[in-house]
Amino acid sequence: MTRQIRFNAFDMNCVAHQSPGLWRHPDDRSWDYNTLDYWVDLARLLERGRFDGLFIADVLGTYDVYAGTDEAAIRQGAQIPVNDPLLLVSAMAHATSDLGFGVTTGTGFEHPYPFARRLSTLDHLTGGRIGWNVVTGYLPAAARNMGDDRLLDHDARYDHADEYLTVLYKLWEGSWEDDAVRRDRDRGVFADPSKVHHIGHRGEHFTVPGIHLAEPSTQRSPVIYQAGASPRGSRFAAENAEAIFVGAPTKAILREVVSRTRDALVAAGRGPYDAKIYTLATVITDSTPDAAREKAEQYRRYASDEGSLVFMSGWMGIDLSRYDLDDPIGAVDSNAIQSAVSAFAQADEDGRPWRVRDVAAWGGIGGMGPVFIGSGDEIAETLIDWAQDTDVDGFNLAYAVTPGTFEDVVDHVVPALRAREAYPDDYVPGSLRHKLFGRGDRLPDNHRGASFRAGASASTIDDSVRGRAALSLPWSPSVDEEAEPLRSAAGSSSSAT
Repeated sequence: MTRQIRFNAFDMNCVAHQSPGLWRHPDDRSWDYNTLDYWVDLARLLERGRFDGLFIADVLGTYDVYAGTDEAAIRQGAQIPVNDPLLLVSAMAHATSDLGFGVTTGTGFEHPYPFARRLSTLDHLTGGRIGWNVVTGYLPAAARNMGDDRLLDHDARYDHADEYLTVLYKLWEGSWEDDAVRRDRDRGVFADPSKVHHIGHRGEHFTVPGIHLAEPSTQRSPVIYQAGASPRGSRFAAENAEAIFVGAPTKAILREVVSRTRDALVAAGRGPYDAKIYTLATVITDSTPDAAREKAEQYRRYASDEGSLVFMSGWMGIDLSRYDLDDPIGAVDSNAIQSAVSAFAQADEDGRPWRVRDVAAWGGIGGMGPVFIGSGDEIAETLIDWAQDTDVDGFNLAYAVTPGTFEDVVDHVVPALRAREAYPDDYVPGSLRHKLFGRGDRLPDNHRGASFRAGASASTIDDSVRGRAALSLPWSPSVDEEAEPLRSAAGSSSSAT
């Protein structure tokens, strides 16, 4: 039987997200991002298409590596202005009944104690449909505006995040026992104090002695999303994530990424399929192949090279404004870029040298992911082929224009996948975690967070997980890439034919 494919929609509370310049397209509504109507309409559309969830990226800072300022980012609307993602969820949840919501926040700029309550509140209000994309942050501007001279070093940020999640797991999983809330009207007892525990955490970064402020929600811990691609990020994801976002320019590279990710899950004491793996992609489709290709060409005319290079500079940590558009990428003096060059060669069948102009064009639509172009039937065949050949669970779909790109997927690709028995007809009832895995609302026993439940031996399990060696991925990105699931490679946009 054909393997069923899963979809997430990838968006951000800003203009154009990862398709800089496309906000100018007459069909694009991303400039309407600061209204509830936009988000409620999008949520209803995605639920009609039976998407697993809406994954909302975020940054707390501006892209100011390009030309050393944030002027180009402001001019292009390159994820600035950007609003808070968490405040969108309640309205969308009220308008839907099954769609999940993955919200991005960083561990570096908010104390875990109030954040734990905020996520528990959303889990209550959504009926257990909330997920959290854990990021450690990668924009220097965010650190500066929070009073820090510089970001912590890459691996140190993950060490900090380890303790951050330890505090959260203690609050979510261990502070309130399952039967702590009594609601006993006759005795006048709302909750039994003997079943509500002070967590007594004292660590290197945080001291949290008290109890969790929220009573247990449907899932307790939200579904954990993560997209770290470095060896340290890969280990962190394997220990914590239940949905892992990856990216790759070709099936061969994706196959290797997925294989190593599943190996990392096993090394963390979990099953190889204990996390769903989604790969970044953008789909441009229509009722016929010619209509889809014509649409793609129209979109490309609106793409902004400057906006693309603003993003690429921020993601790669190199100021690409210092180079001419026709300079070969090999002339760029950055180890980070050089690590991507070999992947560029793998992605390009001709093995030709890439220019800065090529990198700008590659990132003009959908960011760093591949672009699949074709009719609904062609796209369906392509996605099935990629899923079967790489063992990936699904696709994290970016957009060219919104909501048009998502409407096209729902109207053209989803029916074609269903005709091939490769896409679900309906949701599984229950929480987001149960929809993804069919094993109930709570974290499974072999998950790191489960070790912090009341009565569990947290130290034994946590120390055994933390001591495992990191597993390297086949390519090594230069920056934390969690808020924008990226690949450290580029290649030409691929057609579905």
